[in-house]
Amino acid sequence: MRIEFVEIQNFRKLLSCRVDFAEKTTVFVGANNSGKTSAMDALILFLLENKQFTTTDFTLSNWIEINKIGDSWVKNDSENIAPDLSIKSWQKYLPSIDVWIKAEKDEIHYVSHILPALDWDCKDLLGIRLRFEPENIEELYKDYLSSFKSAKKTIEEAKKEKGTDKVTLGLWPRTMREFLDKRLNKHFTIRAYILDPTKCKLPEKGAAQPQELPIDSLYLDKDPFNGLIKIDQISAQRGFSDPSDSQNQQERGKLSTQLRTYYAKHIDPSELPDVSDIDALEVIEKAQLSFDEKLQNGFKIPLSELEGLGYPGFTDPKITISSQIRPVDGLNHESAVQFEVIRGEKDGEKFSLRLPEKYNGLGYQNLISVVFKLMSFRDEWMQVGKAAKKVADKKDSFIPPLHFVLLEEPEAHLHAQVQQVFIRKAHDILRNHINLRKKINFTTQLVISTHSSHIAHGTDFASLRYFRRTPPRTSDEVPISTVVNLSEVFGKSDETNRFAARYLKTTHCDLFFADAAILVEGSAERILVPHFIRHHFEKLNGSYLSLLEIGGSHAHRLKRLIEHLGLITLIITDLDSVDPSSNNSAAQPIRGNKYITNNDTLKTWVPENKSIDELLDMKPSQKIKKYDDFFSIRVAYQCPVEVEIESKKEKVIPYTFEDALVYDNLELFKKLDGNGLIRKFKETINTKKNANDLGRDMFEALRKGDKAKFALELLYLKDPEELKVPTYIHEGLSWLQDQLERKQKGVLLPTTDAQGGQANAK
Repeated sequence: MRIEFVEIQNFRKLLSCRVDFAEKTTVFVGANNSGKTSAMDALILFLLENKQFTTTDFTLSNWIEINKIGDSWVKNDSENIAPDLSIKSWQKYLPSIDVWIKAEKDEIHYVSHILPALDWDCKDLLGIRLRFEPENIEELYKDYLSSFKSAKKTIEEAKKEKGTDKVTLGLWPRTMREFLDKRLNKHFTIRAYILDPTKCKLPEKGAAQPQELPIDSLYLDKDPFNGLIKIDQISAQRGFSDPSDSQNQQERGKLSTQLRTYYAKHIDPSELPDVSDIDALEVIEKAQLSFDEKLQNGFKIPLSELEGLGYPGFTDPKITISSQIRPVDGLNHESAVQFEVIRGEKDGEKFSLRLPEKYNGLGYQNLISVVFKLMSFRDEWMQVGKAAKKVADKKDSFIPPLHFVLLEEPEAHLHAQVQQVFIRKAHDILRNHINLRKKINFTTQLVISTHSSHIAHGTDFASLRYFRRTPPRTSDEVPISTVVNLSEVFGKSDETNRFAARYLKTTHCDLFFADAAILVEGSAERILVPHFIRHHFEKLNGSYLSLLEIGGSHAHRLKRLIEHLGLITLIITDLDSVDPSSNNSAAQPIRGNKYITNNDTLKTWVPENKSIDELLDMKPSQKIKKYDDFFSIRVAYQCPVEVEIESKKEKVIPYTFEDALVYDNLELFKKLDGNGLIRKFKETINTKKNANDLGRDMFEALRKGDKAKFALELLYLKDPEELKVPTYIHEGLSWLQDQLERKQKGVLLPTTDAQGGQANAK
């Protein structure tokens, strides 16, 4: 048994999204404010008991319609019209989560209470909708109307007393939102409904396709997951103590607290003792008797002095001292958990030096704490030790077949290598029990939300769920999120998908957390483009960018991934002109020679054209592939540049990034002393008399030069701030900055054709 997927509706920015779960570990990734935490909170609020909603858990734009319900109640009351008190007017705006479960035929005894029909086929999923809804709409109506009228009456009395209509103060509640800010959990509750498996639809572009629940649907009278799923959670705010933190010395996330809890549940010999506990209990009793005798002797003199003052008298009770020794108290002190720093032997005697837990690094505290909690969850599920005796006589003592664990941001304080090891081992820890491991009777599903590219890197990509932000289309909408199942991207075994997976495994996976991506041609661009952004694009420099060196011949291989992520992307690549009449040999780009590009990105992705002449004549708007209002990809390649030679201005066409950089910084390179390509460029610039000769010699120099060495030496010789950004890269970065700036403002508006943001090229 396992949860196949959930569909979340009307919860914060998750207006309607579907989240598929992997068989073992599912990892939520995405840029900041993309909805990862909202999804985790939805699972926690709906699935865990004793969790309270707030009005901010409703999708913000839904309050416009919910407030209209309150307005209609007030209006109908004033006109003596019967109000609509059905759930129909509410249900489109209520937070809900549909949980779809896969159960096998031999597990029917677990799910008998949620079967949609007696002839249920185990091939169908079982669906349960948990909806946060008014518990009694009539009571809600009465309370709201009473509160609204009371506020209105007070305002009218104030106007009358002051003799003026100019009373601008608004008293609570002016709207249904204001009313529910205070009374939400008084009138609302979570109810569960059985869904129809035959109406379960596939998602459309990451958005859920939830079935409509009939108005007369009956809700279940008990928790449908009780005895079916054991749900545990580790929150992101674990608050470990730091020895230098003098403001807060409370226990917070101390390991000793977790040890005491584990001890009480699974080890305590005084709780439901068995034969193995007898020896320990005998030792405890002897220690207590001995200590009591010591206490009585110790307090004998002080108590006799008290008796000399006339207390106790004949009718007064006598004072006696008795101890109670509980082993768990031995864990209730600051140094209950210690870390052994040094162990050794000197003069035949063994010794060890230890420090209390708060003096160990926060990363190790977090790692040990999380691992210990996972073990504790597992042992409680499997009823290890005393936990088995505590439930032995209960009717619901059987073990739920599914263990569902929610873990938020395990990367806190952990360095990269530990993060990657942890994510590979976490599920194994939850399965490390004799009745688990490779057995199939019980299932464990672990769900993790993270901001760490290292966690993503250490995860099977088929387990990643990417949260994609969608800006509002109009000023009346709010930003929402959809979820991309990356198993659909990397699940197939074709060469392109295998390349994408292998490539990301050799790089950092910050692509999954970025606001935008920049794919560059080679090492020189990878070194210098970040400097161009830092010194010339202030707003772009404040964005989260993922810069990948992919090469023009391979950038298109990330096409499927980029399109699935919906990530705004700039591809900085080379023109790569070749002569088809000479076996496609590399050629200096010249107009009118019928040259073509050898760049697969330009030929097959953006702009899907191979003619050098046509590529050179394209407007900026034609270098864009627009997928929707919020997602576009732009390519930037070399374009003609005007240079001045011998006081004469001429056009020259660069071949790669390096000569484009030189052409836009001609005066600087004339005087720049260096080796390798820098020296060759300087010699060529100072000896050539026209653009044709300059272009030819620059092209020849590039074919033999070391481009990475060129970029590094240039950084050494010159402050990058003094470099003018090559024209084609400047255009591309300006477009990217414009896209991100408008996306951050909320609504994407048209831009000028100069940056190519408005056109819809192929």
